Amino acid sequence: MRRDLRYKLETCNIKIRGSEDKELASLAEEERAGYVERIRDLEAQLRHALVPEAPGGDCSEVVVEVSAGVGGQEAMLFAHELFHMYRCYADHKGWQAQVAELEQSDLGGLRHASLLVCGDQAYQHLRHEAGVHRVQRVPATEKSGRVHTSTVTVATLPQPAEVEVRLRDKDLQVETKRASGAGGQHVNTTDSAVRVTHLPTGLVVDCQVDRSQIKNREMALRTLRARLYQRETDRQLAETAAARKLQVGSSLRSEKIRTYNFNQDRVTDHRLGSTLHNLRGFLSGAEALDCLIRDLDDAEKASRLQQILEQ
Repeated sequence: MRRDLRYKLETCNIKIRGSEDKELASLAEEERAGYVERIRDLEAQLRHALVPEAPGGDCSEVVVEVSAGVGGQEAMLFAHELFHMYRCYADHKGWQAQVAELEQSDLGGLRHASLLVCGDQAYQHLRHEAGVHRVQRVPATEKSGRVHTSTVTVATLPQPAEVEVRLRDKDLQVETKRASGAGGQHVNTTDSAVRVTHLPTGLVVDCQVDRSQIKNREMALRTLRARLYQRETDRQLAETAAARKLQVGSSLRSEKIRTYNFNQDRVTDHRLGSTLHNLRGFLSGAEALDCLIRDLDDAEKASRLQQILEQ
């Protein structure tokens, strides 16, 4: 099939180069474009069939954690914009999204926030966002017009089914306290905030985004389950990385994966070496982000296939 399409594509190229009839050349160009698209689809299907899924690749639930890095208040403000981008992206894909953690700064930025996302192949898409995101722009508080560079870190944790990670009551220490922040009299009178400590590992999760203690406890347990699953995934990857020479997932989080330059209205993804413009449109979390994620997925599969062939 693929060889037949390649032959037809070359025939179209000959028609285009040798024809003096503009109408015939136009028809050949249109036919050629169809063959190119079909070849790309077949290559993508071939990679999907030959390359095994990354760990957790079929997971439909994921926790997206956004944390301000270097840059103080400016990093927190951009963390807020990135978190909003992922919420919009979930809407664009038709996924369900629920805020699990939200720690805001005085100027409206985010110190740290978590988003629980549920949808078809959610982790397969969002795992490419894990890493260090760099922003270059003139902060609103900068009077001299100097460009500042700040960073935001993003982690994407696959959310397993309850049967995959069992949380035993004897391993959990659940504490309640009064929520802090805005909320009026409710905050001062109700112990709605929940802190869950997993005693065997020492992992701690706080949740106070809802008025209901029951809902906060449920979201805290879901986040804890995701973090425990990620620990196990990281352990397995560490054991097999030397043999497979394949870096997947958490090892990329320490690297700068993308730069957002507001002065030049550009977004540069350093893994692909590609640059696109209309930065504000990209931050809307719609088609531009989805297209880049698809390109990242295709590039990763091609690289993994090449490594498998070499081995």
